[in-house]
Amino acid sequence: MLYSNLSVNSLGHLTIAGIDAVELAASYGTPLYVLDEDRMRSKCRTYVEAMRSYLPEGSKPLFASKTLCFKGIYPVVESEGMDADVVSAGEVATAIAAGFPAERLYFHGSNKTDAEIAYGVEQGVGHFVVDNVDELETLSREALAHGITQKVLLRVTVGLDPHTLAAINTGRVDSQFGVPIETGQALRFVRQAINTEGVEVEGFHSHIGSQIFEPDSFCDQVDRLLAFACEVRDELGFIARTFNLGGGIAVPYVESDPKVDIAANIAAIAQHLNEGCTQANYPAPRVLMEPGRSIVADSGVTLYSAGRIKTIEGYRSYVMVDGGMTDNPRYALYKSAYTVLNASQANAPADFECTIAGRCCESGDRIAENISIAKPEHGDIIAVLATGAYNFAMSSNYNRVMRPALVMISDGEARLAVRRQTIEDLLALEA
Repeated sequence: MLYSNLSVNSLGHLTIAGIDAVELAASYGTPLYVLDEDRMRSKCRTYVEAMRSYLPEGSKPLFASKTLCFKGIYPVVESEGMDADVVSAGEVATAIAAGFPAERLYFHGSNKTDAEIAYGVEQGVGHFVVDNVDELETLSREALAHGITQKVLLRVTVGLDPHTLAAINTGRVDSQFGVPIETGQALRFVRQAINTEGVEVEGFHSHIGSQIFEPDSFCDQVDRLLAFACEVRDELGFIARTFNLGGGIAVPYVESDPKVDIAANIAAIAQHLNEGCTQANYPAPRVLMEPGRSIVADSGVTLYSAGRIKTIEGYRSYVMVDGGMTDNPRYALYKSAYTVLNASQANAPADFECTIAGRCCESGDRIAENISIAKPEHGDIIAVLATGAYNFAMSSNYNRVMRPALVMISDGEARLAVRRQTIEDLLALEA
């Protein structure tokens, strides 16, 4: 099995954290998101402990809410000692409704609306990650109107290509995120920010992309951030107390993907930062990271029921499932690779080559193409692995398909965390 929490029981069924996937599907229906809370907690602890051990005091991970946002996830994140980043008023509200402390939230976004900035200030969000000069000016007005000094990080673009997918590469100079260092704009941005009333600049934020398997790209990012911080110190007399390196550590989606040692990556980054700071005679800043995918992706499995199965002679066979791009748009967007299993026949030979297609009226509605699984019968449960990140978060009602339920597993017990959307829910906002 791709992950250690997956196995096969005496019935030949896939088990997730010890629970029969076929029984889960029978109890809660399909499509069904399943999240292994214990595995997720283990990933949180790996980050917290590694960052505490290797990086300067005060360093910690922030859970990237964009990967998986619902109320039930925030008590887990909080109890494991992580803060959280959020990118909209909706994510702020979800975290606060779950009891997550607003002062432990970092508010991201390249185009926060004026209303969202006001809402974040009113709710007591601890830090804003300021993306641009326009936002800086709006935030200053709001902070002064509320009689506070708002802590901020300034998002800068380091001009780095980590060789990941173009759609998830955020470190290039030509990006809608942040202010580029290379053009000189970032230095001017810092000068304006440290002289702006109502805000306190703590340091810099940078993000270079996702699905990065080796620490080298992060070390290059540290080099560029540190060189910029030294330039700011020499030009403006400002010393950054915080470097936020963003997220991006990869997870394996298929057997051919490399396995990633998160703690070893963090240790390598820490060593590189410490050596760089010593050489530059720069006070080592605390480091923040924003893991999301590497916390929840391989903690998640989506279960579908196999529907119509057809073979186009001379071409291919299709297994059509009762979900698709409405609950997992990543294949349609990125051709993202997934591991797919017949959970009802998990011990049977995977010798049936097929394409897994969704139910929407789109030829691009597919989960995986030209893969081999145990040949399913109508009603068999099809499991797609590593769906904990971005699938629930990016789900939609295209074709008026209802969103699935989400179940969390902990200590061998399953509980409903998000109920299945109903037709009544679908129509509730319409006049």
